[in-house]
Amino acid sequence: MSRYQSQTGEFARRGFDSATASAAIWEKWQRRIDGDPPLDLAIFEPVADRDLALDSLERISSADPALFDRIAADPAWLGRVVLVLGGSSVLAQTLVRHPEEAEILREEPGPRGRDGWLDFFTARVEPVDGVASGNGDALRLANRVALIAIAARDLGAPDPLAVADDIARELAHVADAVLELSLAYARAEVPGWEKARLAVLALGKTGAEELNYISDVDVLYVAEPADGADAEEAVTVATRLAAAQARLCSAHTAEGTIWQVDSALRPEGKAGPLVRTLASCRAYYERWAKNWEFQAMLKARPAAGDLALGQAFVDLVWPMVWQAGERPEFLAEVRAMRERVISLIPAKQAEVEIKLGSGGLRDTEFSVQLLQLVHGRADERLRVRGTFSGLRALVGSGYIGRADGAEMADAYRFQRALEHRVQLRRLRRTHLVPDDETALSHVARSLGLTSDELRARWRDSTRRVRRLQQRIFFSPLLDAVSHVPAEGLRLTPEAATTRMHALGFADPQAALGHIQSLIRGTDRRAEIQRQLLPAMLEWFAEGPNPDFGLLAFRQLSEALGTTSWYLRTLRDEGYMAHRLARIASTSRYVVDLLKRNPDHIQMLAGNDDLRPRTAEELTEAMTRAAARQDDPDKAVASVRALRRAELCRIALSDVLGLADLAAVGTALSDLASATVDAGLQVARRRVTAPEVGVIALGRWGGREMGYASDADCMFVVADGTEGEDLTRATELIRYATEIIGKPGPDPALVIDTDLRPEGKGGPQARTVSSYAAYYGKWASTWEAQMLLRARPGAGDRALAEAVLDAVEGFRYPEGGLTREQVGEIRRLKSRMETERIPKGVPRERHLKLGPGGLSDVEWTVQLLQLRHAYDHPGLRTTSTLPALRLLAQLELLPQGQAVRLEEAWVRASSLRDAIMLVRGRAGDALPADFRELAAISVLLGYGPGEASRLLDDTRRLLRRAGDVVDAVFWKG
Repeated sequence: MSRYQSQTGEFARRGFDSATASAAIWEKWQRRIDGDPPLDLAIFEPVADRDLALDSLERISSADPALFDRIAADPAWLGRVVLVLGGSSVLAQTLVRHPEEAEILREEPGPRGRDGWLDFFTARVEPVDGVASGNGDALRLANRVALIAIAARDLGAPDPLAVADDIARELAHVADAVLELSLAYARAEVPGWEKARLAVLALGKTGAEELNYISDVDVLYVAEPADGADAEEAVTVATRLAAAQARLCSAHTAEGTIWQVDSALRPEGKAGPLVRTLASCRAYYERWAKNWEFQAMLKARPAAGDLALGQAFVDLVWPMVWQAGERPEFLAEVRAMRERVISLIPAKQAEVEIKLGSGGLRDTEFSVQLLQLVHGRADERLRVRGTFSGLRALVGSGYIGRADGAEMADAYRFQRALEHRVQLRRLRRTHLVPDDETALSHVARSLGLTSDELRARWRDSTRRVRRLQQRIFFSPLLDAVSHVPAEGLRLTPEAATTRMHALGFADPQAALGHIQSLIRGTDRRAEIQRQLLPAMLEWFAEGPNPDFGLLAFRQLSEALGTTSWYLRTLRDEGYMAHRLARIASTSRYVVDLLKRNPDHIQMLAGNDDLRPRTAEELTEAMTRAAARQDDPDKAVASVRALRRAELCRIALSDVLGLADLAAVGTALSDLASATVDAGLQVARRRVTAPEVGVIALGRWGGREMGYASDADCMFVVADGTEGEDLTRATELIRYATEIIGKPGPDPALVIDTDLRPEGKGGPQARTVSSYAAYYGKWASTWEAQMLLRARPGAGDRALAEAVLDAVEGFRYPEGGLTREQVGEIRRLKSRMETERIPKGVPRERHLKLGPGGLSDVEWTVQLLQLRHAYDHPGLRTTSTLPALRLLAQLELLPQGQAVRLEEAWVRASSLRDAIMLVRGRAGDALPADFRELAAISVLLGYGPGEASRLLDDTRRLLRRAGDVVDAVFWKG
């Protein structure tokens, strides 16, 4: 193998794309010099385009051999040179054309800052009394040399991402210097330039000091007359200066071009005058400016020209920027503008657009700006220009979580570094991840990655930004805060009191005490509470009892203390905070459950956590929890804690409108079954007894339980269970009933067996045959009616089913009811209404026993079931509404009457549940307290102030149902 062939293989192994051509250059050098080659190939390892670097170095060596020898003798200098040569074809051309400019890389380039770069450019351009001569090529070359120095620092950084924001800042400082010196050239073109004071304001990325290698530089021009000149003449002169500056910066010559000066963000855009006075600017921004224009002014800063005049413009517009968040439709317009930008991206570029694509740079920038503009109205700490500085301020002040802020900053920094490398490669204004594999490998190598690693990092960064942007950009908390006046955001005692009066708090002074307790201090917890409360106050006011809502929120916050997830989640998951406010101001029942275990607030984070669990899921969970405890008392506590958690889940779903009446009834009934099953299992640790079946009755049997329902039931044991076995079964039942129904901190489930044969005087448990004998010989008609809602509820379901099979003919009698039996049912109902309605409660307000109430509807349906279920097996359901609907389908009850009964039953059942949720205690009568009635009306979907309409509607529904009951139950 020849030496040339060997070198070709070496170049290929070292990642040169054109190994043959590169080896040829190397061979040429070896022939030209004595001894070893002047450089080690390893120096090309970090270089993006190694072939370009080697070729360009060869051209420099040919153009200036002495300079090349000096560079080659200094490995550090040589390393910086080849990094730039291989990192940018345009900068490589500049060094080939002007090898002497490589001197700027002899020492490690460092940050110069604005003044340092201004000195650098001034020394190169050499203006005299503010006027520069020539065609501007000195400025163009100076700009390229500045980029060479910055690129060397960028490409040579051990961690490219760590310097991304510093590089962007340096590029903005270079732009400032270019704007300043290009004005010096412009003055040479404009006679009388001294008559105008011209300020160049940097906007966009330049204003934020986050500039790219090649980008339009957004500017705005403001002019005032110099001493002795008039305003009109000054604006004319300034306009000519601005136009000349733009032409010079965008012109193409042998030394290339600089960049486009973009003044489209000025008032009225391209249709407006290029230059305005301060007075003209004030009039425009006070009267006509659109929301997005204030967002653009967030980044305005003096860049060149008359800096004092530029600062006067910033001082003029800066307060308006921080009032923009209160303008009508501000939030909606900002969001719509972002969506519009995304929609305009060509489909084939959507997944590779670094700047404008979904999850790209603009999403981070818009998210940060939106938070700044909304919260910065009252918090001056957020009034900064740059994305990184804005993000740091938002994190430091608690508006964004530390982890989320770090994640967003990392993604943004990676994307900025990627954009820098993509633009630097050809010094083109592009924001696309290359699709050409060679180009992609060059960009990846410059970042210390492979092509596959770069693609993965890019996709991961956009996913993370999209997730964070969706949460921040579309946060309900942000919407709510944006509608709060700036004074209301400050939460001073005076502002808070005034706002609470306006929101409808009954006791603003007490509420102010709660607020001050929540926001007292300077720690992160207090910071986040200060952000949450302006929105939370508004959300509390949406509920029926804002005062109680604020008190409950304070109690829950204090109970959770410094728990890391709580305030962070309320801030970042805005709908969770909104939900908690609604719960707190609506339901004492749920608040009491949450106070017992505030961790249950986490259920509000998503709808999946609010899905009630099935009886099987609950039984398994309770069984596992109990099994983990050796002590029976602790096992019972675990079961009851799980019952509390599930009650909380069901009630949360109910209050938030995620579960209707039927779903709530089923969930509560399933919970009762699981609780009784678990109670029996725990009881067996102390009592060894035969298997026991549980027959669910009443609302449990009908799967129609409410929050205050007892578990009506009967217990059954197998035939042959007698003597000691029966005694132990009875002991088991009593112990299980006691442990799950015992009053305590967690809600109890009261087991009621009074409906068993012989009532309280009868045995707690009977055999299957005993039940069959009793119902076959001695039972009353009402007991057949009671059995209509009997079903296996817990324990040994087969035993319960055996009883129901044995009494099938009793509860669904052939031939229906006799006249005497109907009379017996009617007399019993009449006596119940007389005896059980509490004194002082008007019958028409009693939801259970009053006219058209639950008892009326259920007894009417059950009477018809007893009459017709033998002939129509579909009526053998334990639930009221399915039976009622089938009665109508079978034309055993007119459709209109069935509808009236159903509407009344649903309304009465819903009201009983709502009373429990609002009060935290059970009630069967419509409240006389109008405030409670108002809260209940909101819970049932009525608007604020519509409690009277709820009352009227309820009376109408019950009255209409009462008419049906009169016709069907009492007279039919």
